[in-house]
Amino acid sequence: MGGVTRPATPDQAAVPPPGGADLSHLPTVPGVGPAEGRPIPLVRQARWMRLVDLLIAGTVLVVTSPILAAAALAVVLESRGGAVFRQGRVGLRGHEFEVIKLRTMVQGAEGMGAGLAVEQGDARITRVGAFLRRTSIDELPNLVNVFRGEMAIVGPRPTVRSQVEAYTDRQLGRLAVRPGITGLAQISGRASLPWSERIEIDLAYIATRSLRSDVQIILRTGLTVLGGAGLYRGDRGGWR
Repeated sequence: MGGVTRPATPDQAAVPPPGGADLSHLPTVPGVGPAEGRPIPLVRQARWMRLVDLLIAGTVLVVTSPILAAAALAVVLESRGGAVFRQGRVGLRGHEFEVIKLRTMVQGAEGMGAGLAVEQGDARITRVGAFLRRTSIDELPNLVNVFRGEMAIVGPRPTVRSQVEAYTDRQLGRLAVRPGITGLAQISGRASLPWSERIEIDLAYIATRSLRSDVQIILRTGLTVLGGAGLYRGDRGGWR
């Protein structure tokens, strides 16, 4: 489970900060799902970028398959329930899908305590789960979502329906590209950032995305994972 928190009020962050990324010059397409009937900026992806995503996803899955197998076994040995966790998320243009992760919390955690919100030291996180979160191994099954065409390697992290329903029209620009396993917001503070800031960072990425920026984000992701910072919302992160 990601550190999802309470929905924003409809007018939250409605006015972009000075110098904020602007996608209003782009053509639009109708949104679907929680964005039904609302315009989504049309950002076309070069076919070769999709091929690069598939190449990276395939390579990483093959290389990390022993780690994934060991991690899945550790999950089921420590606590009741399956090794895989699925949760509904919203992706490109509002299409909904199930994100796939390794389970890091006790079975049924979404119905306990703080619900979707996850804090550091949360009693629902298992010992194995804490390690998987710290190393981001729990996110490796997202590569299956990449193969399905639901996610990309780099892009805004996918979020839940209730948050998308609270987006302003401008914030819907976050749905103009496939959500990613990592992204500019992920290397800029992750869950410790308020959602309004994360959305601004994601919009800035979408407005200037390129192969060079994606490579830089991927390389910096390794440093972010090693540092382990920003895993939980803390005092500033989440919807405020």
